[in-house]
Amino acid sequence: MDNDQTSEPHLLDAWTHIFPQAYFAKLNTVSNASGPLKRWMTLRSLFDLDERFRLMDQFCGYKQILTPSMPAFDEIADPSEAQSLARLMNDGLVALVTQYPDRFPYFVAGLSLMNAEEACREIQRALDMGAIGFQLPSHVQGIPLDDPRFFTAWDTLAASGRPIWLHPIRGPVPDYPTEKKSKYEIWWCFGWPYETTVALSRLVFSGLFDRHPHLRILTHHMGGMVPFFAGRIEQGWGLEMGARTPPSDADLLPVPLRHPALAYFKAYFGDTALSGATGALRCGLDFFGIDHVMFASDFPFDAEGGSYLVRETLKSIQGLGISASDFARIANRNAQNFSRPSFTPQF
Repeated sequence: MDNDQTSEPHLLDAWTHIFPQAYFAKLNTVSNASGPLKRWMTLRSLFDLDERFRLMDQFCGYKQILTPSMPAFDEIADPSEAQSLARLMNDGLVALVTQYPDRFPYFVAGLSLMNAEEACREIQRALDMGAIGFQLPSHVQGIPLDDPRFFTAWDTLAASGRPIWLHPIRGPVPDYPTEKKSKYEIWWCFGWPYETTVALSRLVFSGLFDRHPHLRILTHHMGGMVPFFAGRIEQGWGLEMGARTPPSDADLLPVPLRHPALAYFKAYFGDTALSGATGALRCGLDFFGIDHVMFASDFPFDAEGGSYLVRETLKSIQGLGISASDFARIANRNAQNFSRPSFTPQF
């Protein structure tokens, strides 16, 4: 399938993780990072540019938007050190896009949110360096993103007009209250989509989009569980909201929103990082719509160091049987549009 605008890259990968070299070196000295970093520190294409370029060159016209790799800064360091890690990461990202613009045309900045004043300063600094948006984790040390202590950061992010990349984070928390840890890596396979879904729901019902109707959020892995359970959202969070909650727990219900709940969920954007599942991709595309879906692979997190995810994700898009124009929108145009600042209300 051919792109009908040769000035655009054939594939612009909207979500690819990286450790800049100085950041990678620093991680070896971070006190709380040894356990969570076991896999990250041995995945060469995450920090070795020669290996990364070798894999990227397997795909014609393939470019990457760089995003910070997990783990989240606040998960592995105290607030002061986490802020330093965020700055070091962002300095490394801007250096990479400056040195290799033909491979990395854009970068998404990382943030530590535990100190609101410092977070707002880093937002402005990253914007001055050319960040096209900001990556946030689905929670901050177990604190949900709709917590009032993060309101100032959300206000600053919204004022920038730049979009958010929302990434799930979840460790081996137990699947049952009688156990201490999740078995069989269920916490990753199904826990991460659940984590995403919870975060998206909390943001919707917190009234975030009523306060900032132009705010744009890209949800990793096609919005988690949201597209598949659209019917439950419409039914259970439509006319039935509150029917399952006793009066004594009325404080657990949301304040009235300006629009039906489903409208807010459809305002999110989804990426194609579904490990090559065409059926799941079709479900997400039906839910979000062609202009709210963009190509992303989650490079380099596979057994091949990234090439598997790019290859299989590309196959899944081709398997949709869509037109060349729609393919180009998913493959690169939507990400190009998403990278631009916008203050246009979504509702």
